[in-house]
Formats: sequence, C-alpha cells, structure tokens
Amino acid sequence: MIRVLFVCLGNICRSPMAEAIFRDKVKKAGLETEIEVDSAGTGDWHIGNPPHEGTIAILDRNNVKHTGITARQVKSKDLTDYDFIIGMDASNIGNIDKLKVKGTTETGEISRLLDFTPEKAVADVPDPYFTGNFDEVYDLINDACEKLFVHILENKKVK
Repeated sequence: MIRVLFVCLGNICRSPMAEAIFRDKVKKAGLETEIEVDSAGTGDWHIGNPPHEGTIAILDRNNVKHTGITARQVKSKDLTDYDFIIGMDASNIGNIDKLKVKGTTETGEISRLLDFTPEKAVADVPDPYFTGNFDEVYDLINDACEKLFVHILENKKVK
C-alpha cells in the first residue's frame, strides 16, 4: 500500500481539495486497494471540521467527491507512516520538517505539491482561505496531482 498525505495550514482548503482530487484519480484508475490518500493541517484550529465551503463548492462543480474528509493535525508519526508527504507551500514544508524526530532518518518523500509542475511560474499553492480564489487553486492542485500520480505510478510498485 502506498500512502500519500497532503498538508496545508488548517486542513480545510488546499489539502482536503488535494486529497479529494487525488483520491478521485486513484479511484478512476482502479487503485483504491493500492494507494491510500489523506490530508492534515499544521495548525489545530479546524480539527474535526469539514472542508471550507469554497473547497466543497469547487469540488462539487467538478464532480469530485469529498465525503468523509475532516480536518486533523499532522503528527510526527505521519512522517514515517506515509510514503509521500506533500505540502502546499514552503511554510508547510518548514512546519513538517520541525516534526522530524531527532535521530530518525526514515521519512516519506517530503515535497511541495507544485514541485511536480516545474513549468508553472509559481512554487506555492496560494491559500484560498485568504485569497478567495478557489478556481485558481483547484487548477493548480489538479494539474500537480496528475503529475504526482504519474510520478508514483512510475516510481513505485503499483499494479
């Protein structure tokens, strides 16, 4: 089982959007038994809450299911439990790095999501909680999730 964790600040906008989009790609490929997808936030403000209404609206418009997604906070254990830990921006990556346990070198592959779309002029997924631009964020996440999916299929043993 390959495990993928998407991480943003509060786990109500970007990372649950990425979780839903990536889960949709996994399901369409018939790989639900091969790839597990989750999301988490570096902050604890929204633990237990559903995705932001803007995230829900854009996912609904694009026919991407989001049922069962609730906010949680990323934990140190996630760094060893997941094969891919994907942050939405440099700040998320910095916070993920702070969770590394001293003396532990084994972690999943930690990357920014837009590292998978180097042709884009932007390195960080903007936070629509502050910008309100859920359409732009959806497009960036969807494109990068497609490239991440291909990366996983090409580099991991997936049937």
